[in-house]
Amino acid sequence: MGSPASDIGEEKLAINQQRAIRRREMARSVKDVRSRLGTPANQHTSFDLERQHLFADTRINAAYAAPLLALIVAAISVLWVDPIFIGIWFAITLFTHLMMVLTSHFYERASSDEKAKSYWRHRFTLGDFVYGCSWAVFFLLPKNTHAGDGFVIFHFATLLIVVAMNTMQSATLPKCLLASTLPMTFVVTASFLQQITPIHYTLAAMAIGAQGFFLILGNQLLKNANTMLEYRADKDHLIAELETANALSDEARRRAEAANVAKSRFLATMSHELRTPLNAILGFSEIMKDEVLGKMHNSNYRSYAEDIHGSGKHLLNLINEILDLSRIEAGRHELHEEPILLDDVVEECGTMMKVRANVKSISLHHTHEGDLPRVWADERALRQVVLNLMSNAVKFTPVGGHVRIKVGRSSDGGQYVSINDTGPGIPEEEIPTVLEAFGQGSHAIKSAEPGTGLGLSIVQALIGMHDGKFILSSRPGEGTEVTVTLPPLRNMNYSQDVASGISKKRSDSQDKAQSA
Repeated sequence: MGSPASDIGEEKLAINQQRAIRRREMARSVKDVRSRLGTPANQHTSFDLERQHLFADTRINAAYAAPLLALIVAAISVLWVDPIFIGIWFAITLFTHLMMVLTSHFYERASSDEKAKSYWRHRFTLGDFVYGCSWAVFFLLPKNTHAGDGFVIFHFATLLIVVAMNTMQSATLPKCLLASTLPMTFVVTASFLQQITPIHYTLAAMAIGAQGFFLILGNQLLKNANTMLEYRADKDHLIAELETANALSDEARRRAEAANVAKSRFLATMSHELRTPLNAILGFSEIMKDEVLGKMHNSNYRSYAEDIHGSGKHLLNLINEILDLSRIEAGRHELHEEPILLDDVVEECGTMMKVRANVKSISLHHTHEGDLPRVWADERALRQVVLNLMSNAVKFTPVGGHVRIKVGRSSDGGQYVSINDTGPGIPEEEIPTVLEAFGQGSHAIKSAEPGTGLGLSIVQALIGMHDGKFILSSRPGEGTEVTVTLPPLRNMNYSQDVASGISKKRSDSQDKAQSA
């Protein structure tokens, strides 16, 4: 078996390796987010690369729709145009469309660095211009002599459909939009203006108006695309921040776990290393102050022995309270529940506190309601709760004061213990501090009352393990009242099955806490 030092070293090495892996994963995540944003982290992004990607993706998705439209237009045009010209035009249009789709495929397969180069934008613009010119050639095809106004209307309808289609495909790149639509609009308008009939002038004007409308529509689509990309960038940035926060949270949790392990080791060491010499200190000092082996002729020595014994008892109580609180927080404190009378526990604690109360001439008043049923609880834990509360009340109550203890039924059917003193009270702003571990109020500090500040923390933890409630109310100059309440399910007037269920519930929760 390896030594403890080597085991600790191996454990630290494993933790450091895990941290290094997490840092690399975090750096990789941030790099991926930045690559999705389309530019290096130190450069401003206007979503150019994202809009190019949308352009290429739209072209690829429309790989079959655009040829289908050209085929339909070619089939209908046979009514007015020689099929040979239609076939040549359709082949040219199909070829230009195929070149645009292939270019988009090449762009999608390129690396991030390649996509950032400017020649892709020029290729897309040139390709759209050639594609638009191929459609413009359609409007220049010679028509048959018997073609009438129907062919003119068909030309205009085709222009609107193709311009709309190109607007949808090229809206993310404004230059490509102009390159793919202006050649058609220019050719159709010029063709209509060569005629002197009103319908041709009207359609020419409408063609120009339609071109303006689709440019406005394309600009709006561009704004929508930019907005969508901004939201996506914000989302990616938020994801990166969440990943960072998650990594920091994991790191903090691991540090807390390491600190908890160190605390447990420290407490285990303190329990053994401090209690052993303390027992000797308490035993020998007690022998000396009681003069068991012979009378001390120097009274100062006897006084010193009493001080040593008192300090040792205080230190031992501090160690015990720290260990109790740590055991409770770690979920290792087990409740040994049984049917008990709550008033008997309070009366026993009151008897134990009478000696300390008589030293300060403090009156203890104990009242209780009749016919209180037994409760299903841990007698030792409740005795510790009541003793801590009574000890605080007697400690801070001035000479000749009163401490009132009452046991009764709560409003919801449970049972409560209320301890009210006539001490100086606690300012409202100091109550949260008093309820914390090692927290003490200003009066305790000024009066130098002995204490560790752990009593109320232990009381809250033990009452919480009983599913009860802890309430502290105080006013300066009027005293303090502390009430602990057990829920009605703890009453033994419920069936034994209910009591067993409570015990099982507590046992399961303790098992879960221990496993955690």
